[in-house]
Amino acid sequence: MAESGVRSALFVCLGNICRSPIAEAVFRKMATEGGVVDKWVIDSGATSDWNTGSEPDTRGLACLRKHDIETSHRARQVTKEDFMNFEYILCMDESNLSDLNRKAKSVKNSRAKVELLGSYDPQKQRIIKDPYYGSDEDFEKVYEQCVRCCKAFLEQNS
Repeated sequence: MAESGVRSALFVCLGNICRSPIAEAVFRKMATEGGVVDKWVIDSGATSDWNTGSEPDTRGLACLRKHDIETSHRARQVTKEDFMNFEYILCMDESNLSDLNRKAKSVKNSRAKVELLGSYDPQKQRIIKDPYYGSDEDFEKVYEQCVRCCKAFLEQNS
């Protein structure tokens, strides 16, 4: 992953079945449409191990499909290697942020910049709330936040 000129972003939430796979898929589509997908390593992961191997939530997949985005992602937990291999680890809320910062401290060669994805939101909505116990509208809101944040993040890192 250390190829020159290649950037990397890992999107993270609690279970890697709702918010982070949506952010990953949105970012991948934007990078593809912008002609820069070959310059990026893009993935997503979870702070927990609850859903390892699972497909994204069906409501999240339906939301992505509605916007002509497909994903084949399977949930995985963030590893120590991720902190060495990824330039950016972008998470969804304060709980993810503190979990990731704690994990980063235990990694000797951590190079990842751990940030809230929402810190890039032009509308200043820093927290992307977990839609798991919510409705289809909550998944749509997550999608819209991810679009705004990923667009701003990509613009700043192109």
